[in-house]
Amino acid sequence: MFITLEGSEGAGKSTLIEHLKKYFLKRNIDFIFTKEPGGTDEGIEFRKILLDNNIELDPLSETFLLLADRIEHVRKIINPALELNKNVLSDRYLDSTYAYQGAGRKINKDKLDKLIKPLKFPEPDLTIYLDLPVEEGLKRAKGRDSLDRFEKEEIDFFKRIRDSYLKLAEENPSRIFTIDSANGENEVFESAKDCIEKKLNES
Repeated sequence: MFITLEGSEGAGKSTLIEHLKKYFLKRNIDFIFTKEPGGTDEGIEFRKILLDNNIELDPLSETFLLLADRIEHVRKIINPALELNKNVLSDRYLDSTYAYQGAGRKINKDKLDKLIKPLKFPEPDLTIYLDLPVEEGLKRAKGRDSLDRFEKEEIDFFKRIRDSYLKLAEENPSRIFTIDSANGENEVFESAKDCIEKKLNES
């Protein structure tokens, strides 16, 4: 089972992942938890560049770095795990590229498709999208120690990203499950956990 988790800044992905790790570990359900960018040794280096406030990147350069990260991620972690019938949960994946680099950076979807589709990345069985109003998400993000290169973007950047995620969810109702992350931490966890268990039971 291949599951991805999506959401904009401050949506609560990291908190949810910690709850899911503890829950599935306690029940002896084997899950590999990974992330983009930075799921591999190479990805850690790509992530440093992508989040560095002192580096300016052209939107296409940013996209190519993220795709390089994904190629290594899929080759070294995702595909080997799926071939062994293991469960994988990735914090960010393909939808992030269409939301952030597509809508956020204003790269045409057709151009992204031409870059992405020939790479034949595996499709997720389930995507959980944590939705949160942009203002609330940025307020949460600014409560952290420091902001990265993405978190420092203007509010319109994040509004385009949220609109893109909502559109993706509308277009892919059988794959993308939306959770209102303005709800309490436990309520978000319960919704995500129930959704994942239902999908696991179907497989």
